[in-house]
Amino acid sequence: MLTLKFMPEDGQPCPFDPGMFMMISGLDGSGKRYTARAFSIASDPSTPGMEFMVIKNPTHGDHVGKSHFMDSNVGDEFMLKGPNGQFRFDPSTDKKVCFVAGGTGLAPFTSMLRHIKVTNSQNDVVLLYSTKFPTEIIWKDELNSYVNDLKIKLVITVTRPQPGDGWAGQTGHIDAEMIKKYSPDFIERGFYICGPLAFVKAVKDALTSLGVPANKVSADVWG
Repeated sequence: MLTLKFMPEDGQPCPFDPGMFMMISGLDGSGKRYTARAFSIASDPSTPGMEFMVIKNPTHGDHVGKSHFMDSNVGDEFMLKGPNGQFRFDPSTDKKVCFVAGGTGLAPFTSMLRHIKVTNSQNDVVLLYSTKFPTEIIWKDELNSYVNDLKIKLVITVTRPQPGDGWAGQTGHIDAEMIKKYSPDFIERGFYICGPLAFVKAVKDALTSLGVPANKVSADVWG
């Protein structure tokens, strides 16, 4: 996984709400244009520049093979268009939430948590974060810092634990039982889900089986 940060020429923040995404395209040194793709913003709205999480070797949809960002050189130009999307979080109005992330679907939640910290909002947050392997946990130290700084409940589950990988935490896919275990007051929370299509569908189905109203569920899908 790569972390990319783009700085605007004027150095001023681009207004957006946590959860939104940008379309990124670019030109390499030979003038070849990169196809525009959507990337969720991981940074806080008040911070100059924007951070994004990028899979080095994407295998979903038509993005198979090495990411073009791996071949970027000094002098290459990238264009950001947006912000876009209805997947938005306002910490002043949605006080009790459960964030459910799969893989790099963590990006918009990183923006949300950073915004909660910057605005000193008093939000009750449960973060369920699914990753294939312990080595693929993104920004682990930052996430752990929010347990103390923001008093969030952080649950990382590994879906493909391997012998000798040293993982002693939660394992398995996020399902209704896991949601009930770590968020027993689920019926009182607003849910935000982000990740690949199959992941989002499975979590939405789990919430439906638990009786969570559809108007309390927001989802963002990639892949």
